[in-house]
Amino acid sequence: MAILKIARMGHPVLRQAAAPVGDPRAPDIARLVADMIETMQDAPGVGLAAPQVHAPLRIVVFHVPAARAEPTHAPVPITVLINPVIVPMDEERDAAWEACLSVPGLTGLVQRYRRIRYTGLTPDNKTLDRVAEGFHARVVQHECDHLDGVLYPARVQDLRHFGFAEEIRRYPLTTSEGQPRPQEQEGEGRS
Repeated sequence: MAILKIARMGHPVLRQAAAPVGDPRAPDIARLVADMIETMQDAPGVGLAAPQVHAPLRIVVFHVPAARAEPTHAPVPITVLINPVIVPMDEERDAAWEACLSVPGLTGLVQRYRRIRYTGLTPDNKTLDRVAEGFHARVVQHECDHLDGVLYPARVQDLRHFGFAEEIRRYPLTTSEGQPRPQEQEGEGRS
C-alpha cells in the first residue's frame, strides 16, 4: 500500500467526469482501493474519490466515525463504492459546512439532500444498496460529486459562506444569520 498524492482544486483530473470501472475485482483496482483507504486515513479525512488521487475512475471510499454519526444511527465502517448511483429519497435538504482534501484550508456552507439511497458495487463485485441520512448522506454526495468533476465550492450558494476555515472559525456567522457555525459542523468532515 502507498500514500497517494492528492490533486488540488484547479487540476484537470478534478474537472472531468470519471470513467466507469469495468471489473471491480481487477488487481489494479484492488491496489488503488487499498492505497485510497491508506491515503484517506493518513490525510486524515472521512472520504476520498479516485479522481482526488489522479485516477479518473468511479470509485469512492468513505466512513462515518462515531463522532459524526446521526444520534439514531451507528457509525459507518470504511466503505468502498464502485460505479455509484445516488437517488434522493425526498426534497428535504440541510445546509452544513464542508471541507475537502483537494481544497485545503477552505470551508463552505453547502446544501445537500438529507436522505438518499445509494447503490454501487463492492470490490468483490457484489451490489451495495443503502439508505443514508445526515452526515452519512452528505459524505456520499460530496464524494460522488468528485466523480462528475464537481468540487463543493461550486455548490456554495452565497460566497460569504466560503473561506479559509481558520478565519471562519475565528469569526463565525452570527446566529441571526441563521446558519450553523463551522466549529459545530465541520469537525472531521474533510473528504
